[in-house]
Order: sequence, then C-alpha cells, then structure tokens
Amino acid sequence: MSGLTGLHHVAIIASDYDRSKAFYVEALGFTIVREVWRAERRSWKCDLTLGTVQIELFTFPAAPPRPSFPEAMGLRHLAFTVADIEAEVARLARHGIACEPVRVDEHTGQRFTFFADPDGLPLELYETCRA
Repeated sequence: MSGLTGLHHVAIIASDYDRSKAFYVEALGFTIVREVWRAERRSWKCDLTLGTVQIELFTFPAAPPRPSFPEAMGLRHLAFTVADIEAEVARLARHGIACEPVRVDEHTGQRFTFFADPDGLPLELYETCRA
C-alpha cells in the first residue's frame, strides 16, 4: 500500500515571470502565497494556490522552450475543474485568452476545452457538474 496522500503541487517554468504571474493570478484567479527572488540562481519562485491546487511558478535564465504542443514527452497538460464551461470560456475571453471549441469526452460525457498559458503550456477546463 502506498503512503501517498495526494498531489502537492505542479511546477511551471515561465519565460516572462511578470506576464505568467499576471496570467495565473489575474486571469485564472490563483492567490500568491509567497514570492522569492533567489539571487544565487537569478530565478524567481512564486507559490500560487487555488483551492487545494498549488503551482510553483519559476523562472530560470535561458530555459529551453517546450519542444512541441501538446504532445511532448512528459507532462501533457494541466486540467482545471469548472461548474459552467461556457461561463469560464467567456470569462477567459474577457482576459484575451482564446479557448478551443468545447468538446465532449466520449467516455465520460463531460465537456472540456483547451487553452494555453503565456508560454504555450496546454491547460484544460473540464466541466464536472454535467452528466
């Protein structure tokens, strides 16, 4: 039996710290828990939270870009639950964030869509209240 009790956080490396911080805070509604400038690494680390979800937002000098979108090896995307997908798509649009057309998961019947953060990291909205 595993001793795991849950997922603690997801770490994201951003190319432009201020732009990405604004995206996650202003557009997605995350709250900043702490921000640290790590002078020895010339790197920002910002801990963000939204409910029980935590993101560590980093910057690193000369970090390589994501090799492809969205089928690169490794983390494929982050998915956020929403109660009303149309309302959230409209809210994101008011922040200048475009979403793909809403689709239906053929196995669960739930509706979902994708959008991207400022560095092209694929993000998903997954509607959980519809059957």
